[in-house]
Amino acid sequence: MASKLDIFLLTITITFAILHVILAGDPDITSDFILPPNITSVNGTFFTFTGTRNIFQTPLPTTFKVTKATKTEFPALDGQSVSYAILQFPNGSVNPPHTHPRSAELLFLLVGSLQVGFIDTKNVLFCQTLEAGDIFVFPKGLVHFQYATDNSIAISGFGSANAGTCFLLLGLLRKLNKRHTYGDFVNAYEIHEDK
Repeated sequence: MASKLDIFLLTITITFAILHVILAGDPDITSDFILPPNITSVNGTFFTFTGTRNIFQTPLPTTFKVTKATKTEFPALDGQSVSYAILQFPNGSVNPPHTHPRSAELLFLLVGSLQVGFIDTKNVLFCQTLEAGDIFVFPKGLVHFQYATDNSIAISGFGSANAGTCFLLLGLLRKLNKRHTYGDFVNAYEIHEDK
């Protein structure tokens, strides 16, 4: 039988584990920037990401595509608490329900039209139709999605060099192998839209 001390220590351990997940994010750094272990000196090229140069010179992909600039693709972001993603949506495509456990997402729609939404912890759906030039924020850790009602391109900014992405139901949607609409998500989860 567990003693009171064992129960107390277990409670403290679980509390700290939960707090670690809740407070997940980028640690503060004590230098201007962090060099990868295999680099000893840098110049301006270290702070330049060229992986998005061809975004506007190539045709829109035929399926939803994300081009990320996180610390994995762009090591200069390590410790800077910032990253970006360029989202390319052909008409009718969807960025399925997902979360970012370490950051909020600030989406800026450059071209097209998107239906976007997130579900809060009270199971309320907050949604909006965005037009080019609109900005929408998805709060940290909440389930959210984007659905293209036109060929669209957006830029998402994150307050973490590695916001993380946890997809929900992606495997299920692939198994069903059919096109889903914005209404399908609302009806499938019996969620309540904000009024």
